[in-house]
Amino acid sequence: MLQARGHFLLLENLTSSEASEVVILERCWVVEFRSKTDVSIILKFQSGEPDLYLEAASKSDCEAWAVALGEANSEGLRNKIQQLRKLIMEIKEERTSDEARQFLPSSQVDTLGEPQFTSIQRIANEPKLEFSLACKGLVAATRDRKLNTFIQVSVVHPAEHILTRYSSTEIVEGTRDPLFLTGVTFPPEYPIYEETKIKLTVYDVKDKSQDTVRTSVLPDHKEPRADTGRSFLGCTTFRVGDLVKSKEQQLTLTLRTSDGGKTVGTIEVNLVKMGEFEDGEMDHITTDAQDQKFLCFLPLKSCSCGFLSATCAHNTENLERMTDRRAKEECALVRECTAPEGLSGKDNLPSLNAVLKNPICKLYRFPTSDNKWMRIREQMAETTLSFHVPKELINLHIKEDMRRNQELKDLGELAPHWDNMRKSVIAHCDQMLSMYQDTLAELGKHTGSSFKSSCSKGEKTLEFIPINLHLQRMHVHSPRLKDALYDVITVGAPAAHFQGFKNGGLRKLLSKFEAERRNTGYQCIYYSPENTAKAKEVLSNINHLQPLISSHADLLLNSASQHSPDSLKNSLKMLSEKTELFVHAFKDQLVRSALLALYTARPGCVLKKPAVPRSSAEEGDDLKHQDHPSQIKRQDSIPHHSEYDEEEWDRVWANVGKSLNCVIAMVDRLLEKDNSSKIKEGESDPSAADCKVLHAGGDWYEQLYPLVITLKDCMGEVVTRAKQSMAFVLLQELACGLPQCLMLTLRRDIVFSQALAGLVCGFIIKLHTSLHDQGFLQQLHTVGLLVQYEGLLSTYSEEAGMLEDMAVGISDLQKVMFKVIEAKSEDFLPIITGRREHYVIEVQLPAKMFELLPQEIKEGKLLRMYPVLFNVGINEQQTLAERFGDTTLQENINQENLELLKEYYNLFTEKMPPDCLPHFQEQNDLKGLLENLHQNIQAKRRKNVEIMWLAATICRKLNGVRFTCCKSAKDRTSMSVTLEQCSILRDEHQLHKDFFIRALDCMRSRQTQGALNESDDPETGCLTDNKPTSRHFYPVALLLVSSHLLVVWLILSLALLLAKYQ
Repeated sequence: MLQARGHFLLLENLTSSEASEVVILERCWVVEFRSKTDVSIILKFQSGEPDLYLEAASKSDCEAWAVALGEANSEGLRNKIQQLRKLIMEIKEERTSDEARQFLPSSQVDTLGEPQFTSIQRIANEPKLEFSLACKGLVAATRDRKLNTFIQVSVVHPAEHILTRYSSTEIVEGTRDPLFLTGVTFPPEYPIYEETKIKLTVYDVKDKSQDTVRTSVLPDHKEPRADTGRSFLGCTTFRVGDLVKSKEQQLTLTLRTSDGGKTVGTIEVNLVKMGEFEDGEMDHITTDAQDQKFLCFLPLKSCSCGFLSATCAHNTENLERMTDRRAKEECALVRECTAPEGLSGKDNLPSLNAVLKNPICKLYRFPTSDNKWMRIREQMAETTLSFHVPKELINLHIKEDMRRNQELKDLGELAPHWDNMRKSVIAHCDQMLSMYQDTLAELGKHTGSSFKSSCSKGEKTLEFIPINLHLQRMHVHSPRLKDALYDVITVGAPAAHFQGFKNGGLRKLLSKFEAERRNTGYQCIYYSPENTAKAKEVLSNINHLQPLISSHADLLLNSASQHSPDSLKNSLKMLSEKTELFVHAFKDQLVRSALLALYTARPGCVLKKPAVPRSSAEEGDDLKHQDHPSQIKRQDSIPHHSEYDEEEWDRVWANVGKSLNCVIAMVDRLLEKDNSSKIKEGESDPSAADCKVLHAGGDWYEQLYPLVITLKDCMGEVVTRAKQSMAFVLLQELACGLPQCLMLTLRRDIVFSQALAGLVCGFIIKLHTSLHDQGFLQQLHTVGLLVQYEGLLSTYSEEAGMLEDMAVGISDLQKVMFKVIEAKSEDFLPIITGRREHYVIEVQLPAKMFELLPQEIKEGKLLRMYPVLFNVGINEQQTLAERFGDTTLQENINQENLELLKEYYNLFTEKMPPDCLPHFQEQNDLKGLLENLHQNIQAKRRKNVEIMWLAATICRKLNGVRFTCCKSAKDRTSMSVTLEQCSILRDEHQLHKDFFIRALDCMRSRQTQGALNESDDPETGCLTDNKPTSRHFYPVALLLVSSHLLVVWLILSLALLLAKYQ
């Protein structure tokens, strides 16, 4: 038996534990036999002592002993100590200038200022530094071992002299000349200078059978332990300035062991600039492609520490090959072409920086089918809109609800039944209003991350905030094609997680509520959802148009006082247009019937019999039958009430138009008299026959003032009556469903807030990247923008409720309009105006960007959105739903949204010329894709992911915005996005077919994302192990292999539950 203790080798007797001989490992070397079957080594001494023959139990033990004996030599220890002393001296030299400053006079210190570092010249909004890595001639501990290597990148900041781990490459398996596909990139905000040092450490992975190594877990100042499944090969350090200033923009560095004495290979660092092609090394990659195997996860194996023996030593297992993954071959995704100036222009930086923040960049280089390199920069960024949009919406909700409560109070005197109902409604509304105010106050205090992580999806204060809203961008630079950008917005499914899904989601709850509300007619008057929405629209028009008409009337009087004919004409034109809109807003039977219903609710009238509940078929003109005058009985004991005059409203409403005609006639007459040199006596304008005309010599202002006052008085009377009648309609809606109505409104507001935040982000990003695409801009204002949501939710358990919430929230986005305006300040965040179901998002652009827009958009034309949702469940819960549950919800959603997609396509073909989009091939392509999508939806196959790929293809061909959603925008979303990206590279940028799986593995690797801590994790916001959400699905997943076993498992589970509750 042998033991190695420091630089002593102890030879023990087999019969006793005492050492029979001690060998000092000084001035000796190890000779290892090259035979693969030989397990012996020879220890030779310079002093001439006899050779020492050692035999191990296995080849792996023999290799381990050779390494251990070679490192036990005291000369190796001396070299390590010398290397450490050298490093200490370098650190002391760097700090000498800082320490000397402490002894300088204060005046000299002030002139020196803070340490100045040389910044790296770069393009605006581009990463500061990017480089690729490759190793050559790596030396293994044993000759026959094939290395499985990766490089860990660390940064030494010049001001702090602290080593910080930054990122790692993927693992390249089975070669001593690895070329890494994953590069290193530093984002624009990263503090890196020419004086910054970068340390590159090469490791050899020994065992991939254990857990994944995460470099961010280990302290920055410590090297990883040798027993963590990887061994240290060598390291090197270089200054950033040396790389940037080198003529070839390449450094060839020598890798040395930790003691600095032994060379273990070289490492090549190549500076990367997107837009410049990389030559060379392609033949090397092509020839060695069969031998190099890539692993994207670093395995960790914990080995026991203790003595080494020739018969029982550390046993190193061979690395297994990666499991091949099968990729779908037919996934054509169309490339998005963008003008080069649109990619790096400086004008769009302020507005983009106001929306995006904290980008995380990853750099790759992949070979093409024609033996060229293409470079891919992948970027994921947070958005400030995650909190900005919900806060703006909640503020609008508070104002809208406060107006509604005041309108209910202004209804005037009501009968006791209706008055009690009003008091109850206002009390409940005040509670909801207080809750909105508290939520807004809590969001105002938020100072943490700019996105909500999945760990916080159940927090009440953050229920309006979308989950994990990020921009996922892929910038492709290929040799023969234009640079292309591919954007996908990833976000968790918009849903009310805090309220839960015990009773389903919005789609089910709204249907159930509407059915129950029809049966409460004996308590209140039933109005259909369409009529209720019409009442809200009338109130919104009143609040919007009345101030405008008053202001235009004042401008008309001001123009008259200045005696300006041109200004008078313009003011009259604006006044006429707004007044006509005002009059048209009340041209509805609903206002007339609501006035009659309000009359019956006054104390002077009682109903002869309760109102009969209406059927769902009663619409439009049938409203007047629900409160027919025959049901009203006037109380003769109250003499101040008279019979209701239905024509009174018509007279009041018509007076506004007559007053406007008088104003128009007077203005025409004044302008005519001003243009005429002589006034003919006795001549009058026939249109002004009913108007009182002052003498011709009077002032314009004096003649117009009484007419304008009359117009305002008539308008005020109409507004008072219409407001009260429409408020009474809203009172019926609220009274028929307290408190469910308010709770459903709250849930819908929550879901809509999450969906709108993502939509605003997607619109702004799409607008910025397509400003130079005239075809897209024409499509935007002529047809609208297609927004395609890819849902990956199952139809089982809680996720079915999430899908119902998501479907309603995305459907509500159809009523959102966008408007592009020129920014008047440095605040480029969007402005939200309007009310529920009628919001307008004003997107602000800098002046230079605003000038690039078509005239229609610059004039304020509202831009329509066409959101569509296609969902396909792909997890184990969907397997249960397909076997034992119901997938009708998913089928109905896909069918409904297919019709919406066809509607958009028809509008596009009608209004847009065939050659408007440069990457269009033929219209038949889209027709074929739509027909294929229709067939796949009708087929109702299990987990038919072809639906998702076809919908994504159609969306990109139609210049749409892509969203990918699952429960929390983590595992399923990332798998879908990376597969889509690699499919685009293969189909549109000629990615080499042998590198599809390797590219997919690189993009899916957590290891290459850099040193992320818990709060910086862009996927989850906290450390996760990618485990299923519930431990109960492990046995289910295993049992799904056999349907018979699954049935047995379900029967046994049911029996256990019955026994438990009995």
